[in-house]
Amino acid sequence: MPMTGPPETELSIVMPCLNEAETLETCIRKAAGFLAAHAVTGEIVIGDNGSTDGSAEIALRSGARVVRVAERGYGAAVYAAALSARGRYVIMADCDDSYDLAALGPFVEKLREGFDLVMGNRFLGGILPGAMPWKNRYIGNPILSAIGRLFFKCPARDFHCGLRGFSREAFGRMDLRTTGMEFASEMVIKATLLHLRIAEVPTTLGPDGRSRRPHLRPWRDGWRHLRFMLLYSPRWLFLVPGLLLMALGGAAAAVLLGGDVAVGAVHFGVHTLLYAAILGAAGYQAVTFSLFTKILAISEGLLPEDPTLNRLYRHITLEFGLAVGFALLLASAAGTLYAVYYWSSRTFGPLDPARVLRLVIPAAFTFLFGCQTILSSLFLSVLGLRLRRPKEAPR
Repeated sequence: MPMTGPPETELSIVMPCLNEAETLETCIRKAAGFLAAHAVTGEIVIGDNGSTDGSAEIALRSGARVVRVAERGYGAAVYAAALSARGRYVIMADCDDSYDLAALGPFVEKLREGFDLVMGNRFLGGILPGAMPWKNRYIGNPILSAIGRLFFKCPARDFHCGLRGFSREAFGRMDLRTTGMEFASEMVIKATLLHLRIAEVPTTLGPDGRSRRPHLRPWRDGWRHLRFMLLYSPRWLFLVPGLLLMALGGAAAAVLLGGDVAVGAVHFGVHTLLYAAILGAAGYQAVTFSLFTKILAISEGLLPEDPTLNRLYRHITLEFGLAVGFALLLASAAGTLYAVYYWSSRTFGPLDPARVLRLVIPAAFTFLFGCQTILSSLFLSVLGLRLRRPKEAPR
């Protein structure tokens, strides 16, 4: 969604606020000092998220513009404030006085150079003593940043720095949807997937100036960021694990169909074959889930269009999926009939129960794969329908 209002000013400094009376005036004064010292035409916008300690009044008295945000959440507050910003560029920051808002020059320079998103990097700029808990500094941030770089090829090395800048045009293209702490992750991921120009500048993090406990909850919010990145990457959440399970299960089944296998003192027989088949079925289900998740995310605007998926839809149709599914059902029926014939006939000599299971297990799981393929094809065809939403209906 594009931002409202013409770009009357060059820079809007946006801060979300929930009961920050202790530090808000200091942050506004530093931000205003930066604008004046560097002759930048700008404004300061506070997204007030329902403060009850007089923060909104302090902001107005200090010369900032206040946007009242009824929907609770860090992302909701930042989004509403940024949406109302009038600047060509927007810099967002926390209002706990942990970032030096008098030193925004590198961000403005990069934005003027044409970068769409400029991320602060606290590990390059320096983290002062007491500014970041050890679990955030040495566990949470490095791991989450590494996962972000692995999953999405994001160039940022400090994935969750709260000080960052972006252009109005880039903000509209990102079309951010989350309302909580995941907002920070969504912004970087969307910018990367949309191939926006991303830069990183060193920034210093100091201890915040509040006497109360911060809103951030390291373990809870860290898990929320990790969960969001996993849900935002069907490839790593479903596809890769699913393919691994299918490969392991298929390889083990192929070996065990020929007979029992002994590895030292460990004996693998027909019961292991059953577990191998279950691994393959679970993997196949995960692979289909990756398709479901990605298509749903694209249709809801969480992920951009995928040309590869569009080509897949053109060539692998509902009819193709149904044909493959029914072919698997026929193969299962043939295997089942052969197993019944073997079980009821004495042509093959004395009945070997293990041999019967080696016929029944593949036939049963081929039936399962056939049913999964048919149902998945039908569901994918529903997800792929181009529906006109009520709000888009012609008037």
